[in-house]
Amino acid sequence: MFSLLFFFFYLFRLHLLIPGQNDLLNAAMPLSDHLTFNVFRYNMAMEVTQVLLNAQSIDGNVRKHAEESLKQFQEQNLSSFLLSLSSELANDEKSVDSRKLGGLILKNALDAKEQHRKLELVQRWLSLANNVKSQIKACLLKTLSSPVADARSTASQVIAKIAGIELPHKQWPELIGSLLSNIHQLPGHVRQATLETLGYLCEEVSSDVVDQDQVNKILTAVVQGMNASEGNNDVRLAATRALYNALGFAQANFTNDMERDYIMRVICEATLCPEVKIRQAAFECLVSISSSYYEKLAPYIQDIFSITAKAVREDEEPVALQAIEFWSSICDEEIDILEEYGGDFTGDSDIPCFYFIKQALPALVPMLLETLLKQEEDQDQDEGAWNIAMAGGTCLGLVARTVGDDIVPLVMPFIEENITKPDWRQREAATYAFGSILEGPSPDKLIPIVNVALNFMLSALTKDPNNHVKDTTAWTLGRIFEFLHGSTMDAPIITQANCQQIITVLLQSMKDASNVAEKACGALYFLAQGYEEVGPSSPLTPYFQEIVQALLTVTHREDAGESRLRTAAYETLNEVVRCSTDETAPMVLQLVPVIMMELHNTLEGQKLSSDEREKQSELQGLLCGCLQVIIQKLGSSEPTKYVFMQYADQIMGLFLRIFACRSAAMHEEAMLAIGSLAYAMGLDFAKYMLEFYKYLEMGLQNFEEYQVCAVTVGVVGDICRALEDKILPYCDGIMTQLLKDLSSSQLHRSVKPPIFSCFGDIALAIGENFEKYLMYAMPMLQSAADLSAHTAGADDEMTEYANSLRNGILEAYSGILQGFKNSPKTQLLIPYAPHILQFLDSIYMEKDMDDVVMKTAIGVLGDLADTLGSNAGSLIQQSLSSKDFLNECLSSEDHMIKESAEWAKLAISRAISV
Repeated sequence: MFSLLFFFFYLFRLHLLIPGQNDLLNAAMPLSDHLTFNVFRYNMAMEVTQVLLNAQSIDGNVRKHAEESLKQFQEQNLSSFLLSLSSELANDEKSVDSRKLGGLILKNALDAKEQHRKLELVQRWLSLANNVKSQIKACLLKTLSSPVADARSTASQVIAKIAGIELPHKQWPELIGSLLSNIHQLPGHVRQATLETLGYLCEEVSSDVVDQDQVNKILTAVVQGMNASEGNNDVRLAATRALYNALGFAQANFTNDMERDYIMRVICEATLCPEVKIRQAAFECLVSISSSYYEKLAPYIQDIFSITAKAVREDEEPVALQAIEFWSSICDEEIDILEEYGGDFTGDSDIPCFYFIKQALPALVPMLLETLLKQEEDQDQDEGAWNIAMAGGTCLGLVARTVGDDIVPLVMPFIEENITKPDWRQREAATYAFGSILEGPSPDKLIPIVNVALNFMLSALTKDPNNHVKDTTAWTLGRIFEFLHGSTMDAPIITQANCQQIITVLLQSMKDASNVAEKACGALYFLAQGYEEVGPSSPLTPYFQEIVQALLTVTHREDAGESRLRTAAYETLNEVVRCSTDETAPMVLQLVPVIMMELHNTLEGQKLSSDEREKQSELQGLLCGCLQVIIQKLGSSEPTKYVFMQYADQIMGLFLRIFACRSAAMHEEAMLAIGSLAYAMGLDFAKYMLEFYKYLEMGLQNFEEYQVCAVTVGVVGDICRALEDKILPYCDGIMTQLLKDLSSSQLHRSVKPPIFSCFGDIALAIGENFEKYLMYAMPMLQSAADLSAHTAGADDEMTEYANSLRNGILEAYSGILQGFKNSPKTQLLIPYAPHILQFLDSIYMEKDMDDVVMKTAIGVLGDLADTLGSNAGSLIQQSLSSKDFLNECLSSEDHMIKESAEWAKLAISRAISV
């Protein structure tokens, strides 16, 4: 077992690079085999056209054979394979279909979605001989002048992929120059292809790779291509789309007033172009500018409002949607600024708020309200549907969040005027407007209006003849309960007088069309959530049984698969149970055998089609999720826990049967439920471990479906807390698999923090028995700590991930330190103390840790002192920043950080004074 542990640790440390298969193959191949191989390569290159055509055949056997031939060719000689594809793409005498597929395969040989695969492909391209790469690139550049549009477009994408690989490595430096040379003297279709290539290139390449002189030349070529004087709409469209991607390179140009004015003028002119696709692309540029260069928009905002208002009212839908999106984007920017600085702008503020939305409010709100009247008679009620009315309502909601109370007097006249009109569009628009502005304004401003509107809306939900109106009414009720119910207990909108009416109407609406029923479930979800912390008694208690029965009935509707209805019903049932009080515990207990029987029924029966299996898997997931909530509810109280445990064996048996089905999706949901069961049962869960362990191991091995792996890692932590040292017999296998996961280049990075945290859970459970894992776990933690400590210049996403990784590492250190406390083997940790302190110093010096990391970090400092005593005391005194860090935590406004810091201060004082 421990030879395996050492092997995985070795892999993790070395990150072995495997030489290219072709190099190894060629080096080991006898001369006669080389001759045979070269004949195969020649024949394959000659036949590549037919193979590419066969790969698109409607005959499955022909297609499969062609795909295998292409794969074999690629594996046996990558250079010839890529050269053949690039030659195929460049040859105007070849079939358009074979050229397109050849180009697509070539592009896929350079890039992949999975990061580990992408890195492999990049390395593989870079390792090709220079003359091979040069020939491929020459073919691609030649293809840009092809009369076939599809070939040109494919070549543009492939060139950009290669540029994305080579330019950061200072290779192909002449590319941008060759693309820009004499661009204005080229035929129209070549200019179009060249501009398209520049656009893709800007999408693939980081802005710091291209020098400012080249950026200026790219922008000049692109903006000139957008000019109305160009006359060729294909060129103008390619240029406008290229500008969209090039805007990220234009920081320096946007600081120059003249250059910025010119770019903005050309974009605004393009929004008036007769060609709809060009207008749409120009508005997409404005949307991008609104987020990237918000602080530069003040001189243009009035003109942009006029342009967007005209587009929203008069233009075709794709253009109008982008015009609305501009104002949604401005809202997003101002919401972020106001949330970060609260209007208190100082010299430290990155970007001041210009209050564009507040200034435009008197004209912007009426424009958006007009869009709400543009619903489609047959508009799709399911998720994913999008039209001008929906975009306008979404923007109106963002405006409400941006300006708060100021929006209410501008919207209320529209609501009052339209809410009772005979045309359903007017009634639905009024209801949609009301629902859209419920997040943002203060409760004091909204509650008087809601109290007047509530009875009207409850009546409309059951009596309005139009499905769209009822759908939006149920959605609006849900918004009322979400934003105004739980936070307004001093002046509640739901009282004893109207509670029964609300529940009666919602339960009745669950019998309506699937889209209306789904929104009614959502409203009930937020209604229950609002009573989460009301004490021992809830106004929903008298209706609990009726609500549960109604929701279970919904799950059995024939159309429950439509409009997410079944999912909404189970999610609402879960929330009703989760927020219920002890009074309803007997009724929750009655629910256990019902859900168990439902789950049992999904495991019985005949063979199912793939579509039926997918639906069954989804249902099993919902039922496992429901059982998880019930277990958490009943297992947290001793009286109900004792009665509930009579079902534990049966429930665990059902979960094990689900695992036996080998369904990854259900593995995840059942695994979460088992974690809750282990937490509820404590040491008694040990009786299931022998049978369950193999499935736990399968989950840890499933790093390709990383959500499943991450959930399983979390459940290992739950089981450690439940079983304590009874987990010991399974730790060798668990630690081996965790170390193997960390050693894999294919492991999704989001799984690493919980794995490190799991080290801490295991150490805390087994105490000094963790000794045999220290030599593998601690170096891994140190390597990851070094990686996560230095994040200067990282973007927000990377900083967030670094904090997640840091927290996982710190939780590991904390668990290990606490696990060894008071053990005679404590001295084993002394060699690791300097690195732990160095890690704490480095993340403190970075100044980008979040509150969660700060709390865990100060806890680790205390654990270090508490466990190692005087051995840590002297090190802490020598630390660069421990004293400053401790003082900062002691003065924190977060009481949990402050509490941890006070404990750490006491532990450090004891350690120093020993």
